[in-house]
Amino acid sequence: MDTVAVTVVAPPVLVGAGDIADCTRNQDSLTANLMDTIPGTVFADGDNAYPDGSSTVYKNCYNPTWGRFKARTKPVPGNHDYLTSGASGYFNYFGSAAGASGKGYYSYDLGTWHVVALNSNIAMNVGSPQEVWLKADLAKSTKRCTLAYWHHPLFSSGNEGAHPETQPLFQDLYDAGAEVVVVGHDHDYERFAPQSPNGVADSLHGIRE
Repeated sequence: MDTVAVTVVAPPVLVGAGDIADCTRNQDSLTANLMDTIPGTVFADGDNAYPDGSSTVYKNCYNPTWGRFKARTKPVPGNHDYLTSGASGYFNYFGSAAGASGKGYYSYDLGTWHVVALNSNIAMNVGSPQEVWLKADLAKSTKRCTLAYWHHPLFSSGNEGAHPETQPLFQDLYDAGAEVVVVGHDHDYERFAPQSPNGVADSLHGIRE
């Protein structure tokens, strides 16, 4: 009887969080220790280095913890990153992994998923460069599933509240049949049932945020 070698390919993993590193707290160290045990692609969902996203706090606060995963991290910026002019600390730290400097949006494929990283700190209105790019990017994708992430939530029950200015991005994703949007900003966990960009429950075509 012949022996046949079978190669088992592990499914791709996407793992991450937002609102991450703060030198006055230890949650970044604790979550980094957990991340050490999880392979795959890491996303950093904005406000990655408190309080102001400067090069100094990226070096002293983010780099010793989540910086361990820098080579496999796909980041987006948050509002605290923009407390340093132009989010220069963020863009300088992550380099080309953050997309074009001053834009901060890009996409990549992960297994059967198309993943879109967006910047909710710049113009998102219909016809803006980012929104036009998103439509074109989604139209080109051949992947079965789509996930997007950015910093500010369209829907939220948290203290920071909802950000309706993100709706055009959510609408484009909804029109393209996307499945999941991941956001940060509120320092808590919340998950909605699939819904339309107007917040109407839609179990067939809605996006889970």
